[in-house]
Amino acid sequence: MANEIDMRLWQGRRDPEPDSDRWHQRIAPLSEKAPPGCALLGFASDAGVARNQGRVGAAAGPAAIRRALAPLAWHREAPAFDAGDVTCEADALEAAQQALAERLAPLLDAGHLPIVLGGGHEIAYASWCGLARHLAPRETRPRVGIINLDAHFDLRDPRHVRSSGTPFAQIAEDCHARGWPFRYACLGVSRAANTRALFRRANELGVLFREDRDITHTELDGVQRDLERFITRCDRLYLTIDLDVLPASEAPGVSAPAARGVPMALLEPLIEAVRDSGKLCLADIAELNPDHDIDGRTARVAARLVHLLTLNG
Repeated sequence: MANEIDMRLWQGRRDPEPDSDRWHQRIAPLSEKAPPGCALLGFASDAGVARNQGRVGAAAGPAAIRRALAPLAWHREAPAFDAGDVTCEADALEAAQQALAERLAPLLDAGHLPIVLGGGHEIAYASWCGLARHLAPRETRPRVGIINLDAHFDLRDPRHVRSSGTPFAQIAEDCHARGWPFRYACLGVSRAANTRALFRRANELGVLFREDRDITHTELDGVQRDLERFITRCDRLYLTIDLDVLPASEAPGVSAPAARGVPMALLEPLIEAVRDSGKLCLADIAELNPDHDIDGRTARVAARLVHLLTLNG
C-alpha cells in the first residue's frame, strides 16, 4: 500500500542563469532526519469516487501533479520533500485512509507542512485522521478550523456508504466522539449540486458556507472578512481544496466538472489568507482526474496551488 519514493517524475528544463532553479532541481526524497519543510505525500485512490458513482481516474492524480509541478520556478527558502504515495488497492478505502493517517502523523510530528496530493476527496477523512493522531497526545480540545474550497459539502450520511461524498460528516462524528469542536467552512458550494438535506445538515452543524454565485469580484471583500473571522476562532487550520470548485473551463479533469464554479483569480486571495495566517498545518488537493484532463490544464492548476501554498516557506 505504501510505495517507494520515485523521483523519476521530477523532470524539467535547467536554466544557465544563477538563481534559476525549478522544483525538480530542489525537491528531495524525504529522509528520516530531514529538516522541517514542505512534504508532498500522494494518496493514489479513487475508491471513494467509485462508491460515490463519480468518474474514476483520480488515483493517477498524484503523479500528474508532480509532473506539472516539476518545471515550476522555485521561490522557497525552506526545503521541500517527496514523501511518496499511499495507494488504495481496489476497494480497500478504509485501509488506505488508515495507512495515509499513519504516514501523515509523523510528518506533522517532525514539523513539516504536509501537502497531500489526491486522489478523490475521500482524502479529507484520511488527512483528518492523521492530523488528529498528531494532536490527540498534545491537546485535550484543539480548535482546528477545516476550510474546504469545494462545490460540494461532502456531508452525506456515512452510515449508508463511506465515499468521497462523506468525509466531513465522518470528521464531524469523530470530533463529537473526541469532545472536540467541529469548525467547518465550505466555500464555493453549488446549490444545484447539493440537496436540501445537505444544506439542512450544514446549518445544523454550524457550517460557514458561501455559494459559488456569492464569490464574485464585487463580493470578495465580504467573503474574505467572513473567512478571517473564522480563522480568528481557530488555533490551527486544515485546508482542503477540491478542484471541482473551479469552473470546468479551468479544471475539466475532475470527477464532477462545475457548470459555474469559482475562478482561480478569486480563490487565490482566499488561499493566501489561509497560508499567511500562520495557522496552516496541513493541506490537500483532491479530485484531479488525468483521464479527463484537457492539455494538462487541471494538473497545471493543481501544481500552481501547491506553488501558491508554499510561497512563504
